[in-house]
Formats: sequence, C-alpha cells, structure tokens
Amino acid sequence: MPNATKLRAESLAQRRNLKMAESVHAYVRGSTAQFYEWLEASPAYKDIPVGPAIWICGDCHLGNLGPLADARGKVDVQMRDLDQTIISNPAFDLIRLGLSLETAARSSDLPGVTTARMMEAMIDGYGRALTIDEADDPPEPSVVRAVRRTAAGRRWRHLARERIDGVEPTIPVGKRFWKLGREERGAIDALFEDPTVLERVRRLADVGEGAAVRVADAAYWRKGCSSLGRARYAALLGVSGHKSGNEHFALVDIKEAVPTLAPAANNAAMPRDAAQRVVAGAKALAPNLGERMIPARLLGKPVVLRELAPQDLKIEIEQFSRKEAVQAASYLAFVVGKAHARQFRAEERTAWHRRLVGRPGGNLDAPSWFWRCIVDLAASHEAGYLEHCRRFALPGG
Repeated sequence: MPNATKLRAESLAQRRNLKMAESVHAYVRGSTAQFYEWLEASPAYKDIPVGPAIWICGDCHLGNLGPLADARGKVDVQMRDLDQTIISNPAFDLIRLGLSLETAARSSDLPGVTTARMMEAMIDGYGRALTIDEADDPPEPSVVRAVRRTAAGRRWRHLARERIDGVEPTIPVGKRFWKLGREERGAIDALFEDPTVLERVRRLADVGEGAAVRVADAAYWRKGCSSLGRARYAALLGVSGHKSGNEHFALVDIKEAVPTLAPAANNAAMPRDAAQRVVAGAKALAPNLGERMIPARLLGKPVVLRELAPQDLKIEIEQFSRKEAVQAASYLAFVVGKAHARQFRAEERTAWHRRLVGRPGGNLDAPSWFWRCIVDLAASHEAGYLEHCRRFALPGG
C-alpha cells in the first residue's frame, strides 16, 4: 500500500472513531455491524416475525431518511442511503429505525414513557402504509415539513456554496476534500469516458448523444460516518449540449459499494456485484434516488455514482419535544412502510400486517417482540457506546 494511501486510511479510521464518540446517536449511525450482532443475541430475536423477502434498507436509521429529488426535480421523503440494502426480513428496518428514534429521544432528555408512545406510533404509521387508502396517511410532522420546504426551494447555487464553497468549477482542497493521487485522478477521468457511464450521464443530464462531458475537477471526499475509510470521491462534471448553450456543472458522488452487513433471506436472488446490488435496492425502495444512480467500477472496486441534487437533505433533529417525537416516529415508520409496501402484492400486505402486530384490530400497543427488541438493543448500544468512548475518545485511548 502506498504510504500516502496508508496515512489517509489511518486518518479516516481515527476520524470515524472520534465521530462515533460524539453522541449516542452518532454511534448508532456507525455501528451497523454491532446492531445485527446485538439483535441476534437478544432473547427477543427468535420472536421477530418473518415477513415476505423484499429489498430492505438494512441500515434504516433516522439520518438515512429525508427529502430526495427525482430526475425531474419532484421532492419526496424517502430512504436516502442504500449502502446496506439487501433482500431480507422487512422487520429489520423497523427495528433499526426504532433504536435510532429511541436514542434521539434519550438525547432530547425525553422520559421513557415517550419512547413507549413512539414505538406504538411506529407500528401505527407502518401499518397505515400497508393499507390501500391514502386518505389514512399520518400527518407530516413540522420537523419533516420544514426540511421538505427547504429542499423544494434549493438550487445549484445552494449546493455549490455548501459543498464546493462557490459556483466556480473547482473543488477546494482542505478539510473536506483531499488532493488525489495521479492514479486516482486518471481512473476518474477514464470512468467518465466509459461509453456505458457516458450514456447514463447524458440521459440524466437530458442532453444529446454527442454532448461533451468533462471532469472539471475531482477530489477525495472525507464524508459520512459509517462510510469513512471507504473509497469516496467527488467529481465536478462539465456537461455541454443544454438548450441554453452554456456548460452545465454537476457534482457527482462516487462511493465504494461494500458487502452488506444485514442477514440475507434464504435463496434471495440478488446481483453479486455490490454496486449493482445497491442500485437494484435503491430502485425498489427509493425510486427518486435509484433512477439517478449508476453502478460502475473504479480502480478495481465496485462504486456507485450519483449526481447530488440540491434538494437532497437529511432530517436532522437536534431536540425533540414529546409531541414532535411521537409524530415523527409515526410518519417516518410510514415512509419505511411505503417503501416496503410497493414491493408486496395486496394479499401480502394484509398478511404481513397481521403477523407484524400479532393480531388484527386497532390496539396501538407496540407488539411485545418489538418493544423487547428495542429495550435489549438500547442496553447493548449504551454499553457499546461507553466502551467506544473509553477506547477512542479519552486522551491516550
């Protein structure tokens, strides 16, 4: 391994560990592998109902839901990170979101009874998504509505200001973006000369077959929490051929695709290539995102390309009130339920709902298996977080 690459990997690993120590909720985002280990060790694991094998997010925490624009700019709240997508039991997404919301409630100093109400609201919201009647949709909470409105009003200049500190076609090297080695830059240039990638880029940019596409700039991108340490690049593309006659710029995220950590369903038929798996799952779960993604290979690794849209935002909640927490739990579980439900046949929806709650009817008490999973995971997560802080956040740790 070249010395510069080794130093980069060590720096990213250190940054990832420190970032995970910042808060209990940050630790949730970076501990996907531990989540499935803790879940399997829980006495409640054997009681988790097994739903129809469908594409699931696999890492369905609060930060992985938010407004996403489709290729035409329409904004919907969907799953926004499908790195861990896999064909598996849909109950895993519900449990992962439940743990994420529990830690968010605890970070907001909300009492345990509020967490219990949130879990009830999650089952209610998810169940509504399995019904056909859209009039039964839960109300969009104010915290989500505010993010959606912000997303709808955003344009390229907002993205450029946040990501590249201006609208000029350069990526500033510094804290977020690191200089590329010669081999990396050459590989990125070659990637956008590949006929298959070029065809998809032109189609997404809505330009003709002969439109010129150039890599105006590129850099290594130190981004994310769970993704820190993987190959991650930003490429600023210049695309000609628009009706205006001007060159159009697009910021493309190039992200290494890795094997999933969630357990796959028996005999699940999925692409063997990790990038193709991620794109297939995204198309099933988050069409707005999936239609903008391109699987490819870079320096021998599977990668996923997607243009960053100004409207793509995550839901970030610093503090929940009790009312907001319960409303958000219902609505976000509903979003997850919609992503699952579009993959079910009508009769599967009804059967899965009954299996999930353990009984038909309107009692909103969270099923015992769900509550016990969240309680067990909360305990394991707290112990894991404190030990992580002791190891990595203390001086000399």
